[in-house]
Amino acid sequence: MAEAKEQEYGFELVGGRVCLDFVNTLNGSRDTGETEEKLTGYEELISWGRQAGLVKEREARELLREAARNPKEARAIIERARELREAIYRIISAATHDRAPVRADLAVLNGELARAMAQSEILNTAEGFVWDWSEGGKDVSLDRVLWPVARSAAELLTSEEMRRARVCEADDCTWLFMDLSKNRSRRWCDMKYCGNRAKSRRHYERKRSAVSN
Repeated sequence: MAEAKEQEYGFELVGGRVCLDFVNTLNGSRDTGETEEKLTGYEELISWGRQAGLVKEREARELLREAARNPKEARAIIERARELREAIYRIISAATHDRAPVRADLAVLNGELARAMAQSEILNTAEGFVWDWSEGGKDVSLDRVLWPVARSAAELLTSEEMRRARVCEADDCTWLFMDLSKNRSRRWCDMKYCGNRAKSRRHYERKRSAVSN
């Protein structure tokens, strides 16, 4: 009897922007190096793209079939995906701390952005003009999931909303998110996880301090 396929990982889409959710595919703290990689292979990249609404079910199946036919290219796409993800993280993290980004990181982003914009087109629909993606005559482009990520990062970095981008303040988390609170006081990527852990930690420390005194 064949073993049941391992259940698909459910990505937490709490960033508020596609590029931030993409950054958050690495769990843990980049500062301490205690991290957990969730983009472990091309299948996981497509799973994230489907959950983020970037690829439809039919497109996902086509991409996975193409990746199976071209495993070397699929592995190269994963390397590019991780490199883009970390470049976006460092650029935005630097900006939130009023630091200039590293040129190499901008070069990575601009390289992926150039590929993405080469596949961008404007369509006229019943609702008006919209952005869409054209694959330039190629049946399946394995890197298509990276196109909206690069464009999302470029749009965020050049917008007024960039001032609302934040890095989670939890000691063991470096996820990014948009602080859309009225008084811009959000501190955690997700209150259910990092926020509650921080509250529990503070409560424990207060109790311990009271006992020792």
